[in-house]
Amino acid sequence: MPTKGKLATELRTLLEETFETHHGMFTNRGTSLFETLEQVSAQEASLSHGKEAETVAGHVFHMSFYLTVAMGFLRKTHEGDTDWDKSWVVKGVDAEAWERLKGDLRGKYHDVMAFLDAVDDWDDGDTLGGLLGILAHNAFHLGAIRELLSA
Repeated sequence: MPTKGKLATELRTLLEETFETHHGMFTNRGTSLFETLEQVSAQEASLSHGKEAETVAGHVFHMSFYLTVAMGFLRKTHEGDTDWDKSWVVKGVDAEAWERLKGDLRGKYHDVMAFLDAVDDWDDGDTLGGLLGILAHNAFHLGAIRELLSA
């Protein structure tokens, strides 16, 4: 297994690329999640392309919800079952709610990064698996959001 430093550095780079900025690993310049969302108005974030289709705002809320649950598992504080239907309750937002939603997601991302920086035991499969799950899940939703915006 790679050293703690190398593993943490590579995972940090991939998470940064997903959420914050291009590092040349899998996104184009200006297409990270937060860069993308800064170009989206509340009205655009609330557009649905079908009766049951999710909105950008819905994806952002779902991602934030997911990070709360994932961090609960990583910190071993999560109890009970998760009602994933509640993670998709947001459809439309006004300007104030949109800014709050983006800020909430950003705060939860920073919490993930602080957790990552504090990891000492990379042999704990729950920690590595949980962080890789966060990466995969949110990279997927970044793609889904970018696809919605191109529709």
